[in-house]
Amino acid sequence: MKAKQSLGSRLAEGVSGGLVRVVLIVVGLFWLVPTIGLLLASLRSPEDIAASSWWKVFTEPSQITFDSYAKLLENDDITSSLLNTVWITVPATLLVVIIGSLAGYAFAWMEFPGRDWWFLAVVGLLVVPVQVALIPIAELFGNIGIFGSVLGVVLFHVGFGLPFAVFLLRNFFAEIPRELLEAARLDGAGELRLFFRVVMPLGGPAIAALGIFQFLWVWNDLLVALIFSDSGSQPITVALQTQVRQFGNNIDVLAPGAFISMVVPLAVFFAFQRQFVSGVMAGAVK
Repeated sequence: MKAKQSLGSRLAEGVSGGLVRVVLIVVGLFWLVPTIGLLLASLRSPEDIAASSWWKVFTEPSQITFDSYAKLLENDDITSSLLNTVWITVPATLLVVIIGSLAGYAFAWMEFPGRDWWFLAVVGLLVVPVQVALIPIAELFGNIGIFGSVLGVVLFHVGFGLPFAVFLLRNFFAEIPRELLEAARLDGAGELRLFFRVVMPLGGPAIAALGIFQFLWVWNDLLVALIFSDSGSQPITVALQTQVRQFGNNIDVLAPGAFISMVVPLAVFFAFQRQFVSGVMAGAVK
């Protein structure tokens, strides 16, 4: 005779069923509606946008045109800001991943004076809000001559991205079996070789998750870029905000620019979603 299942067990079985998956897919599609709407709006003329909503494209597909993207490529402010966004995001992401990985390994497996106290100091930096440091760092960058440059924006993002990176990777690296590292040392591996040949491959999921987090944060940032960049170093977020302020009806530039700004982080996330999920799940299991 089959034992009677509790209410919790029945609910758990129902949650793991196919109906819930269908619901999650529907919810995911609803989350994509703004992106789809922005894409269709960027493929319409300003006159059509003013006359009707974006879903009118489904009944009148003749409205689709790439003229807005052609005008976007002719807008020097937008095109230069896209390039600036790449020059800011890529170095800020790579530096945080590289320095954070090295520091995380050092805090996890290397012995040096005050290691635990230094790590506590790094953890303490996690609670420092970005807003508190804006004015002091702006004054510092002004004194050394990098305020308003791409380098200044990159250094600010690196400085505030490193505490989380070190904290995350140190905890992940600390879970690597000590026997594995000792075996590599017995084979003659030095610290750098041990790091690149053993630790980095094992920490790949966590490093990938960190890289995605950092990339999305820097690419979508407005506050830091608005303060630390000037007209020659502003990223796409600031350029679009400037277009809104100066030309409220400049929708033929705003719509395609906003879609490109949105679709790049989405493409990065979907391209590395397997590594991202692996890193998050590995951290949860550990």
